[in-house]
Amino acid sequence: MEMIMTRILPLTAVAAAIALVGASTANAQEAPAPAPAPQAAAASEAGESSTKLEAVVVTSQGRRELLQKVPVAVKAFSATQIENAGIKSTQDFVNLTPNMSFDNSFTYGNSFVVIRGVSQINNADSPVAVVVDGVPQSDQKQLKMNLVDVARIEVLKGPQGSLYGRNAIGGAIVIDTKAPTNELHGFAKADYSSGNTREVSGGVSGALVPDKVLFRVAGQTKSSDGLINNSFLDKKVDFIDHDNLLRAKVMVVASEDVQLDFRASTNTFKAGATWDNLIRDGNLNAHYDPTSNFLGQTEGSNDEFTFKADVETSLGTLTAITNRTKLREKFAGDADFTNPQDTLGGLAGTLSRGQGKDRRTTLTSQELRLTSPSSKPLRWIAGLFYMDKTMDLEEKSFADINGQASQYDAAAVTRHNVFKNTASAAFGQVEYDFTPATKLSGGLRYDRDARVRDDTITAAHAEKTFSAWQPKLTLTQKLDADAIGFATYSTGFRSGGFNTTASDQPIFKDENLKNFELGYKGSFADGRLTFNAAAFYSKSDDLQYFYIKVLPGNILSGRIGNIDKVTIKGVDVDFRYTPVKGLEFDGGLGITDSRITANAAEPATVGNRTPKASPWKVTFGAQYTRAVASGINGFARLDIEARSRKYWLPDNLLVSDGMTLVGLRLGIQDAKDRWALNLYGHNLTNERYYADVNGKTYGGWGGPIQAIGSLATPRVVGVEFVYKL
Repeated sequence: MEMIMTRILPLTAVAAAIALVGASTANAQEAPAPAPAPQAAAASEAGESSTKLEAVVVTSQGRRELLQKVPVAVKAFSATQIENAGIKSTQDFVNLTPNMSFDNSFTYGNSFVVIRGVSQINNADSPVAVVVDGVPQSDQKQLKMNLVDVARIEVLKGPQGSLYGRNAIGGAIVIDTKAPTNELHGFAKADYSSGNTREVSGGVSGALVPDKVLFRVAGQTKSSDGLINNSFLDKKVDFIDHDNLLRAKVMVVASEDVQLDFRASTNTFKAGATWDNLIRDGNLNAHYDPTSNFLGQTEGSNDEFTFKADVETSLGTLTAITNRTKLREKFAGDADFTNPQDTLGGLAGTLSRGQGKDRRTTLTSQELRLTSPSSKPLRWIAGLFYMDKTMDLEEKSFADINGQASQYDAAAVTRHNVFKNTASAAFGQVEYDFTPATKLSGGLRYDRDARVRDDTITAAHAEKTFSAWQPKLTLTQKLDADAIGFATYSTGFRSGGFNTTASDQPIFKDENLKNFELGYKGSFADGRLTFNAAAFYSKSDDLQYFYIKVLPGNILSGRIGNIDKVTIKGVDVDFRYTPVKGLEFDGGLGITDSRITANAAEPATVGNRTPKASPWKVTFGAQYTRAVASGINGFARLDIEARSRKYWLPDNLLVSDGMTLVGLRLGIQDAKDRWALNLYGHNLTNERYYADVNGKTYGGWGGPIQAIGSLATPRVVGVEFVYKL
């Protein structure tokens, strides 16, 4: 608690200082009145005046609803908030979300998300359901994305299995990109930042046939020399040769009752890989540059096509969503994480080893959903879902001769597995207004997940089916015109599966979680303050976690294991406040106490924190906008994120200290929102820390190396210019 207060007090002081500035501005009669904040100036979907907070509308429960009326702990970002906070990637919005963390490591597209104590595992299912434009992103490699032309981001906390299905065990992330428009609109954005990082993005929207056929096209290209230095090669390991995205949407209003949407996107990239470094003494608070002689490389692509049809019927809106996705990620890099001149030796006491994977995934999904009208006291959603997924995974371990990624193509295949996954589900949700103040909702989903693994080298075949019922029940009580309270029982299910070798823990079990939650949402001060809080208690059976294992022949392999029983309890708090026009504060507190309560494989870990656990996180933001010249506004935003210690593995031997990350945006904007010029900085105090850590106790390697770690991005400063048509 002392450590928490030590970090919270500086944030409180900053908040108080900025509040005093705002109060003095409001009271000084001779000072010019500040211009409305961008989100206040925007037309609110609820029709509120500019003196109030923007009323955020969400769709995470299958309907358009005001955020403050939804009985779920949701961290939501409107298009205006996304722009003001400079959110450009998954990392950016997760940093602003309490009880959640996101780290990118090992390859350019590889990521680990943790939400309320439930963590991401490599080459398997995410702990959160990720849905983009209504389409489930059913592969781990789809979570890390550049966010271009986005209308809304919603992070739902707690199990959401009844509506979102398997993998929504920790929550759900719903992202909607901007829709086509009848009027001609466009934007162009140029961004330059540390590491010679260049980003150019743009888009255009309009009508091919007015009121009938509308289109929207957006794209981005990104490259960077990198920021994390390999001190042996004197090269940056996190370089981006290119990351190119193109997305097109066409909306056809076929009739008054029929709307058809077509969406296609392609993303190709080539960047760094395997930038872990050796942590010989296990001290995670002493940070070392990578020293390998092999500059890793990742290349890949993501191609996606979606068709969506909405048909208004006498029963409600019938929605059909069809998706086809092809993913590829291929990497090659160091496996010993050192160089031949290092007399202390590399991982497992070996030198000059290389590794790589070629991962090809094909996904096809179909969802059919019927949603009743929202105006009735009895409302319901019913649907069916089907997905077919094939992942072809080729792995190689080889002697490193020249430190070049091209060695992968000439090396012999070490392992080659084909994983097939067929998932189907039926789901429904019912809401009923007993009185104008009391609402009861219930949901139920049945998921069936059939898994197959074929080893093409040994001809070994394995198959297993996992299934679960996922109920949810919520009672919502309207406390007054601007406040609700809610109580929820919800469940989540993450399917089990197969590791990549049959000889070492071939099967990992499915994970099931039960959650009890009490929540409150309120608006005060005539719509200028919102305060939301939720307390939760969860029990998880067979919690899944990821670790690196060294197999015979010094082959590195990812492994998924299970912990028998885990108890998770905590709170989520968030607020927004605008004391005067142009000044706004926002922030939150997340506390998660996730403990191992039973673990037959490792009884000594009982009472420890779960893998990748961070007990608490505090976020605070302050932004101020005012006129600085005729037709021009000045803008400033400060973001502070205070993180607790992080426990990497079940034995809790490897622990990273907590830290505080500071971000700042300063700029000038056209008062009519036609252009903006911003300076920005992330991690301004240049905190050095590890984004991912793996240890000897679970890796099974010999030699003196206690751990390997992947450094996070250091300080970034940049400038961006945006122009809108």
